[in-house]
Amino acid sequence: MLSLAERIILFLLVLATIVLFFIPFFKRLLIIVRCQYANRFGSLLKRFFYTLSRVFLQLCTLKNERPWSGVAHVLVFYGALVFDTMAVNHILEGYIDGFSLFGSSTAGKIFMASVDFFAVAVLLGVIFFAGRRFLLKLPSYNTGSRDSALIYTFISLSVITYIVFSMFSVTANPASNPWARISRFLAERFNLMALSASELNLNLKITYWLHAIVVFSFISYVPHSKYFHLFAGPVNLFFRKDQPSAMIRPADLETAENFGAEKATDFTWKDALDSIACVECGRCQDVCPAFQSGKAFSPKMIILNLEKHLLSEYKAIRGKKTEQLPALIPLVFTEEEIWACTTCGACLHVCPFEIEPPDKLIDLRQNLVLSQGRFPAELQTFFHSLETHSNPWGWPASQRALLAEEFRVKTIEENPEAEYLLWLGCFGSYDEQGKKIAGAMIEILKAADISFAILGDRERCCGDSARRLGNEYLFQNLARENLKTLAGLNKINGLITFCPHGYNTLKNEYPALLDLFPDFSLEEKKRIKSLRIISHLEFLAELLKEKKLSFGDKLKDSTLADGSYAIHDSCYYGRHNGLLEQPRQILSAVLPEDLKELKNSKEHTFCCGAGGGLMWLEEKPDQRVNHLRAQEIIQNGSRLLVTSCPFCLTMLQDGLKDKGADLIKVMDIAQIIAANLYNSEQS
Repeated sequence: MLSLAERIILFLLVLATIVLFFIPFFKRLLIIVRCQYANRFGSLLKRFFYTLSRVFLQLCTLKNERPWSGVAHVLVFYGALVFDTMAVNHILEGYIDGFSLFGSSTAGKIFMASVDFFAVAVLLGVIFFAGRRFLLKLPSYNTGSRDSALIYTFISLSVITYIVFSMFSVTANPASNPWARISRFLAERFNLMALSASELNLNLKITYWLHAIVVFSFISYVPHSKYFHLFAGPVNLFFRKDQPSAMIRPADLETAENFGAEKATDFTWKDALDSIACVECGRCQDVCPAFQSGKAFSPKMIILNLEKHLLSEYKAIRGKKTEQLPALIPLVFTEEEIWACTTCGACLHVCPFEIEPPDKLIDLRQNLVLSQGRFPAELQTFFHSLETHSNPWGWPASQRALLAEEFRVKTIEENPEAEYLLWLGCFGSYDEQGKKIAGAMIEILKAADISFAILGDRERCCGDSARRLGNEYLFQNLARENLKTLAGLNKINGLITFCPHGYNTLKNEYPALLDLFPDFSLEEKKRIKSLRIISHLEFLAELLKEKKLSFGDKLKDSTLADGSYAIHDSCYYGRHNGLLEQPRQILSAVLPEDLKELKNSKEHTFCCGAGGGLMWLEEKPDQRVNHLRAQEIIQNGSRLLVTSCPFCLTMLQDGLKDKGADLIKVMDIAQIIAANLYNSEQS
């Protein structure tokens, strides 16, 4: 098709495109390798198949919070694969007349027919996305409008120029592409057969070059745009966190040169990859409780601002001139947004490429707290109370021991043969509402004839809030004390907790600390790692399954049978640790009324506002997350709300009270079971 001179020009064009593509590609790669090391290389085969399924089946974007966007993305994605294949064919066709990657086989004909189909599909997808961005002007698309416009233009021109080229191709050679129905239809519609052979060849060559120039321009632009996620996104999925999503990597405080992230290269290479893989879809922003409550915070902007900063500081990063890098706060991030995240994990769940904004915010908090001593004033008392009394309120540890007498339960010293340890936590030990949940759990365990004990004054705060507020030093001190205590308990088979935050910390984060503590023997480490940490959701479900609980015909609390009930899924039980079906199974066995799901439920649950340590921070009255959730509960219409977290119970009771909805009863699932027990009905 092309002359020798044109073939040389085509070769130079291909070469220039490769250079223009890989220069920014390697620039980003260099930024990634200059950041801190993170071990994301375990289970490589598992990672590979996970990524393969998420990308090629498009499970990464086919999520139920944006079903139509997912479908549109599927059309564009598969269309891109088809047209990428045709781009290769197009180049080779310039050197070999009539070249076809698939020849005249049936498979080749089917593929060529699919090109016509995907040409239409891609254009429909582009129209859909352009309409959402430029006509509806959705808040989630509040960035990258110029970039999106260029991308939509390039995609549309790539498709249109190919179809026009195909029209002249099938006209010049009627035997080619017999299943290219759309191209043939358009060629007939525009009466291209009326053109002379020379006119056909001239137009064929012009449209060939038009399509080639558009495609090569698009390829050259891709690494400069958010469309680079086509390459970085799957890589980011491959290196996803293969642990529970709420887990925080432990910091070796003894050997660390600095704490957390003060400058750009203090982040890990995975953090940098996260920023490069972002597609700016805004799904994370849509579901973020901090953003929805009006705070100056968006997980999307955290990632985008990090990417912009990394690129702007490329020269210093490339030259390893760390001293020339500016501090991230306040140049890149503000303190207000650093302290706004509840670590609820909603952003992690909806992100197509599983980008991790909370990890970066906790790194920034760590630096502020441990290196600079900068944190909200109200945390001064909170940290001091944990340091001196091992609980957030600063009450004496001896008060934990009083619960043994109050609840008529034995401590582990009094019952060393106990099968289970009931972890009361700070709420169960000191908070009035938390004590009610603890009492309910004790009543249930006794009714099921379970051998158990509590730690009493040997129990310390698990440190969840301290860690998520950036005080890793305090967290590790609390963890060390608790781990030493647990290591000495040789008889218990499991530890039961009714706090999702304690559950996540004890089960997922404590074992990861052991390698940092040289004063633990191998036997102690083995003992701790073998200890089964059980949520009260799991334990209650097991008791019901084994029929170890008896229920009366009438509820002790008659209000529990008055109308439908709703469930508030805790972020740390549900989204972070996958305990979603257990509360529904438990309640369906004991409550006579119907479950009426909240608008945001199960994996899409909406945070109560207490996570990430924000339980101990003050919110502005017009920016309270629990008010948003309370309003949703009110709109649900149920008179009973069931929770499974003392944090959630407190926050939602307060939110409903503020909204004037005191009549909606809020109870922990353990309280529901205890109120339904045959034994408690007789007492």
